[in-house]
Amino acid sequence: MTVGVTLNASDAQNQVDASVQLAEEAAAARLRSVWFGQGFGADSPQLAAIVGRAVPELHVGTSAIPVFGRHPLLVSGQAQTAQAATHGRYHLGLALGTKLLTETGFGLPFRRPIARLREFLTALRQLTETGTADFHGELLTATTPIPGRVPGAESGVPLLVAAMGPQALRVSGELADGILPYLAGPRALSEHIVPALTAAAEAAGRPAPRIVALVPGVVTDDVDAVRAKLAENLAFYEQIPSYARVIELSGARRAGDLAVIGDEKAVEAEVRRYRDAGATEVVFSGTEIAGAADRRRTWALLGELAA
Repeated sequence: MTVGVTLNASDAQNQVDASVQLAEEAAAARLRSVWFGQGFGADSPQLAAIVGRAVPELHVGTSAIPVFGRHPLLVSGQAQTAQAATHGRYHLGLALGTKLLTETGFGLPFRRPIARLREFLTALRQLTETGTADFHGELLTATTPIPGRVPGAESGVPLLVAAMGPQALRVSGELADGILPYLAGPRALSEHIVPALTAAAEAAGRPAPRIVALVPGVVTDDVDAVRAKLAENLAFYEQIPSYARVIELSGARRAGDLAVIGDEKAVEAEVRRYRDAGATEVVFSGTEIAGAADRRRTWALLGELAA
């Protein structure tokens, strides 16, 4: 199993410089990958490319770019450039996004998200594998009157989807290389997510998919205070139907209940539960929430597990 972490340096004086520094620490801790979220700030593929080039020991990934407000031609160019910059160590994550952020931020109607995901993936796979596309869907058109290949990215780009619901899992199994579930506990993974994804991939004749489980967590002695802070930070997800569903399927009432918090022994046991539930990779998020000392303590444990 590979083990990684998300990097969040949005509060730093210079986010790019701080991200490189954090990535160097992650590599020194023997972690295998670092991942960057995508909001309305830093461009995550560009940030991943810079970090991956500066710290060649690490794989780098985006988790995840919403398909609304983007176009496969532009995302393909970003992803291929990051892949060339990192010599094959970049992983692209896509997401449906949310109605609130899509309609408020982009002024776009959040309609037919599964259909858009299917068309986006279909066009993007053509582009990242061949550098060309001739796709005409109901919602998207992507053609290449001039070449769309980036030299140095001939290996293609792994495509992952932040999928957890049945329809998104079906599309991901058919068209993507794996998924990036967040706030999906071991029960939801083993009983619902992994079986649905695997069945879709097998029916489409695709290889066994990757399951990159994103898990909020930290190694700390101040368990109650850290859990309360994480619960506050994660409460936003409880208002999103797809997350509310997967939280319930995980056997939890609140998003914060799924945070992995405790000493080294407790956290290691939870990581192994995710592995046993079918996760091929585990990526911890929010490790900075309790301060630098606990972050380093968390990374040290995760590095041991990765090694």
